Amino acid sequence: MISERMGPLVENNSAIRTMFEEGKRMAKIYGAEQVYDFSLGNPNVPAPKEVRQAILDVLDEEPSTFVHGYMNNAGFEDVREAIALSLNQRFGTNFHQNNILMTVGAASGMNVILKTLLNPEDQVIVFAPYFLEYNAYVRNYDGRLVIVPPDTRDFQPNLQEFEKRITEKTKAVIINTPNNPTGVVYSRETLEKIGEILKKKQEEYGGAIVLISDEPYRELAYDGVSVPFVTKFYDNTVVCYSYSKSLSLPGERIGYLLIPDELTDSSQVFGAASIANRVLGCVNAPSLMQRVIKRCLNAAVNVEAYDRNRNLLYRSLTEYGFCCIKPQGAFYLFVESPEEDEKKLCEVCKKYHILVVPGSSFACPGYVRISYCVSYEQIKRSLPAFRKVAEEYKL
Repeated sequence: MISERMGPLVENNSAIRTMFEEGKRMAKIYGAEQVYDFSLGNPNVPAPKEVRQAILDVLDEEPSTFVHGYMNNAGFEDVREAIALSLNQRFGTNFHQNNILMTVGAASGMNVILKTLLNPEDQVIVFAPYFLEYNAYVRNYDGRLVIVPPDTRDFQPNLQEFEKRITEKTKAVIINTPNNPTGVVYSRETLEKIGEILKKKQEEYGGAIVLISDEPYRELAYDGVSVPFVTKFYDNTVVCYSYSKSLSLPGERIGYLLIPDELTDSSQVFGAASIANRVLGCVNAPSLMQRVIKRCLNAAVNVEAYDRNRNLLYRSLTEYGFCCIKPQGAFYLFVESPEEDEKKLCEVCKKYHILVVPGSSFACPGYVRISYCVSYEQIKRSLPAFRKVAEEYKL
């Protein structure tokens, strides 16, 4: 009954979601306190208090028919203008409301821009390891994903291999920084080189190549690390942003697309993206949350809580003998497996009630992802179990 296109997606259902469901099953058997679920990037840190107050204020102060009604498919004009001004103040840019399109989170924004840009068989380049849902997003519009293999020394993009894979069919490149699953922040030097390579290839092939920056973790960075603002390095850049992590609102599905004036045919792309937002079935981003976001642009989650988790887990696992680069952002550790098949490590971890995600789910086998956006107490409770895993491997 289901379509041929959906069949493979059902068979290869997200390992992350599968592990999440397995965690719920195990919690019923052993008790939630005895199961250590590090599978899903579901923020444990509460939303800032400003969010709750903004919801109440919007409902009290703004007319119901306005708050809950339709608006331009791109979103409320005053909300988009407020976001543009906020970005200008923070990053020294010159955006305005017609550069901002409100979306149903970053995932929807990614689908909107890909639908806007892609013709059948157009190629989209990604850097492994990457969020595997990009596969489905590109296939939704009959595009073809091209994967750049990882540089596992530091997990910065492998630029030599990147340049080799650009062809006349390359329409877009997706980057994600801070990165899921590694926690790496792409350096200014890396972004400058990506921009230089793309400029050269645009001239060589005579067509625009769009750099799509997926940025749900932009605000989550540690140790004073600066996350470079990508539009500074390449004109044909589009940013997909979400408040899911920066305000701990993953279930509210609110974000935006940034389409700068410097983008080739910017006005045409913005207009087409607004229509794509509608015809994909979103119609518009959630109206109440748009009104709330306008009032919360200076709010922030407690990043220190994630940093505390990061330090405890990284320090403990490396003491036990596991190998991992220390993440600079997001809330993931990407840990090297002691055996070649990291899925076997996942099974060993599961024996001790630890749930982690295999790196093959991010096109980078030989590693596992550990999501530390959980309670500090869960991490402390899990450490004896991690030690047992290390002992089993004689690390």
